[in-house]
Amino acid sequence: MGFSRVKTALTCLFLAVAVVCPATFTPAQAQSFSFSNVSIEGNDRVDAATIIAFAGIARGASLSAGDLNDAYQRVVRSGLFETVELVPQGSTLLIRVQEYPTVNVINIEGNKRIKDETLLPLIKSQSRRVYSPAQAEADARIIADAYENAGRFAATVEPRIIRRNGNRVDLVFEVREGGVVEVERISFLGNRAYSDRRLRQVVNTKQAGFLRQLISRDTFVADRIEFDKQLLRDFYASRGFIDFQIADATGEITRERDAFYVTFTIREGQSFKVGRVSASSEVTGADAAEFQDALRLRPGVTYSPSVIDANIARLETLALRKGLDFVRVDPRITRNDRAGTVDIDFAVVRGPRVFVERIDIEGNTTTLDAVVRRQFKSVEGDPFNPREIRQAAERIRALGFFSKADVNAEQGSGPDQVVVNVNVEEQPTGSLGFGASYGQDAGIGFNINFSEQNFLGRGQSIAVNVTTASSSRAASFSFGEPAFLGRDLRFGFDVFYSETDRDNARYNTRSIGIRPSLSFPIAENTRFGLTYRLEQSEIKGVASGSSAILFAEQDVGSQLTSAVGYALTYDTRKSGLNPNGGVLLRFSQEFAVLGGDLSYVSTSALALAERRILNEEVTLRAIFEGGAINMTKGDSRVTERFFGNGKIRGFEANGYGPRDLASDNEDALGGNFFAVMRFEAEFPLGIPEEYGIKGGVFFDVGSVWGLDNANGGPLGADPVDDGFNLRSSIGVSIFWDTPVGPLRFNLARALQKEDYDKERTFDLTISTQF
Repeated sequence: MGFSRVKTALTCLFLAVAVVCPATFTPAQAQSFSFSNVSIEGNDRVDAATIIAFAGIARGASLSAGDLNDAYQRVVRSGLFETVELVPQGSTLLIRVQEYPTVNVINIEGNKRIKDETLLPLIKSQSRRVYSPAQAEADARIIADAYENAGRFAATVEPRIIRRNGNRVDLVFEVREGGVVEVERISFLGNRAYSDRRLRQVVNTKQAGFLRQLISRDTFVADRIEFDKQLLRDFYASRGFIDFQIADATGEITRERDAFYVTFTIREGQSFKVGRVSASSEVTGADAAEFQDALRLRPGVTYSPSVIDANIARLETLALRKGLDFVRVDPRITRNDRAGTVDIDFAVVRGPRVFVERIDIEGNTTTLDAVVRRQFKSVEGDPFNPREIRQAAERIRALGFFSKADVNAEQGSGPDQVVVNVNVEEQPTGSLGFGASYGQDAGIGFNINFSEQNFLGRGQSIAVNVTTASSSRAASFSFGEPAFLGRDLRFGFDVFYSETDRDNARYNTRSIGIRPSLSFPIAENTRFGLTYRLEQSEIKGVASGSSAILFAEQDVGSQLTSAVGYALTYDTRKSGLNPNGGVLLRFSQEFAVLGGDLSYVSTSALALAERRILNEEVTLRAIFEGGAINMTKGDSRVTERFFGNGKIRGFEANGYGPRDLASDNEDALGGNFFAVMRFEAEFPLGIPEEYGIKGGVFFDVGSVWGLDNANGGPLGADPVDDGFNLRSSIGVSIFWDTPVGPLRFNLARALQKEDYDKERTFDLTISTQF
């Protein structure tokens, strides 16, 4: 304690003793003071009148020792003075102060992991403002919190001052960063239906394994626990666990403060399936049978809130199409605990007559109001539908433009009016990426890409991508407008250029073109798209000794393709209808009939079904793909034909299908048709989940066949075998989710093949962004 503070304390003690020890002083001296004058010393920036106002002492008033102590406390609490003294001198009260210095500069020292540019905007102390010890301590806590959020719980921050002349100080925050505190173990208590391994895949927090410690540490973030709790609730709710609860979620740090143990205590309850499903109506003009027919929920499926909401939305949409306003659909649920089912009656009832008065949007500094507003199906003056407002909030969050999006409704100017408030916080929506990839076919490749998902705040997307590898070079530009003409209609425009050096074939290809497109939803899980493609392509560099078919296709020269097409896609994998699996169906056709040099009809189809079994530990997947190109003028070229690369594992790129064996190079030619089936299973190997390693097995079968011109090689040589010859393979896979990208190792063996096919037993792929 400095001398001035000691003197101040002794003064207060003297005043107090004067009150409690009347034998020492005269009664007047011991009990009261009266000052006709107040003198101020030591003030520089703060004028005397301000200090007297803080003290609150009136001239000539009778004051007790307690009153003087209160005056002292008021001056101290102003926060402007480092020391304060009140010294009675007869009829004069001397107030002696020492002002806090002014902050000259603010520095942070010792920080390596978190830069000044991140930390300085967080603190409240400012240069050229009065130094406040309390604020400096608070700023030190803010910096320490930033380190805790980065997983460095051992970090310490100490505020220090360096005194300068002119009553100024430099404020320095000395940081000792310490090490990263990782999550060593994630445990679950009370789980019976799902293993710890499966639940660790659900939560965002991850355990730190051996390789993660070396390359990409997983740190403990307290705020992430709340997010993990919601992920667990959503996971169990989508699987019919109506009574699921999280009793506790804790993160305990070890005594050495070098690791965290995260424990979730849960109560699962039982899983329910849907029992009887019905629709009833309490509204005149709403036929219950018609609403019953509109339901897409059948008995026996697992109960899920998302499925219920989807059916409610479907029925409310039907009510609007029938002109029924202020109609609400209430799901009335009857539980049957013994059977493990819930009976659901979708009741069409009258809702309150409430209108949307207006929609207020705040916080969008970049994004235009129209981008947010078009996520609402309701506009000002429409009947208020709480469910539609909640769904609009989900659509706003799904845009990915905002770090926070809160939507709530409050009463408007009248009891029948509602104001919808939207409060958002912008977040970065652009990215610049540098990537590397490796494949045994393509070799080492590099990639540069730039993308912006909210271009000029209009919700539009642009992307530029440049890729180069040992066997290919490509560049593209894409533009997307998700609300073309103000409707749920996506417009896209692509420009592309590519050059390829074909594997197992000694020729090159080059193409350049544009592709505008339109797509829109036609049902809940179904989307329809239209495309147009204008492309200039050519075959060049056919090597000596190659097939006469290739020389003939090279001699044709550059060809122009002008084609329109459509695609129909049905995808339930993300709709929540079945959390344990899903189906993807896609059918597309392209018609090159609008001029150009080529005339054909190309058709392709894909069907994928996947399902998790054995407590969702094992994923089964079946995939069918097929395609056909039918030339209506001329012959197809290798640029249009199918090669099936990657479709059947165990073969090299261009390793199977029609091949000209009569030529010296034995060139792969591709085919006008292909069809493959792939069956896969992924499963854990008993290795801790944090290592990211899984196993798999697969069986592939299919073929590539059909040529318009099968007369290859020199004149008179045997034609190319372009028949339907089945190939098949089996194999095992290792999936490794590493910090440098996902790795996949395939070890395959061909079961059915032709003598001229080129096999590949081992295959490795890796891809990453950095």
